[in-house]
Amino acid sequence: MDDSFYRPTGDPSRFESTQHTQGPWGPGLQHAGPPSALLVRAIEALPSTVSGEAHLARLTVDILGAVPVEELTVTATVLRPGRSVELVEAAASAGGRPVMVARGWRIRRTDLDLPRPALPHHEKAPMRPSVATAFTDPAWRIGYLGAVEWRFISGHFEKPGPALVWARPRIALVAGEKMSPAQRLVALADSGNGLSRVLDMATWWFINTELTVHLHRPPVGDWVCVRARTTLSEGGTGLATTLLYDDHGPVGQGAQALLVGPRP
Repeated sequence: MDDSFYRPTGDPSRFESTQHTQGPWGPGLQHAGPPSALLVRAIEALPSTVSGEAHLARLTVDILGAVPVEELTVTATVLRPGRSVELVEAAASAGGRPVMVARGWRIRRTDLDLPRPALPHHEKAPMRPSVATAFTDPAWRIGYLGAVEWRFISGHFEKPGPALVWARPRIALVAGEKMSPAQRLVALADSGNGLSRVLDMATWWFINTELTVHLHRPPVGDWVCVRARTTLSEGGTGLATTLLYDDHGPVGQGAQALLVGPRP
């Protein structure tokens, strides 16, 4: 049985997608979480021009089209080098067709003696349940959704509305590698739309066209907590927003612009 979302092919820029990347919108189509994490992996592998430690403070992933469960080619480059900040980009293609592109700002980190009012309150992360959440519908136990351990505090995939959940992937992003905290966070942040859905997936589309994540510090650890909420418009658009935590407390927030409409 596959134990990763992707398998290396021998070419460092090409990856074979496994069954665990499949999303809920259709057979043979990936959930955007794993390929978004793959783009983060490519960015993390780029040598930084920033002086000292570089922090990925903002990442925007644009979904250019459906991502098939097929071989992906991933490339990355530094678009705007700098000693304090740099702009980086990673792109994924399938069958010669661009499917996703990500741009991120990496900012230098350094120890500063900030005045006390400028420091955030040390809010604790929500308490993590001791056991994984069970699902009655088998649709929530296959592909990407089944490859992640979900521990809901409130809400549920099977119940529409806002949700608060701890989660961690059960498998590696790329076979033989350990996922970095940033890869893990981005893979899970893309779930905000599905976690907080307000419509029935069987009769409605509510597909995110992008994912934007802002992080005020680097994430740590294996677990990510997502507090998700969706707002829809009569005009057929929507917005899913997430607050993101690790075991040390708040780490950032995410947002997804949504395309909404009835299924044919």
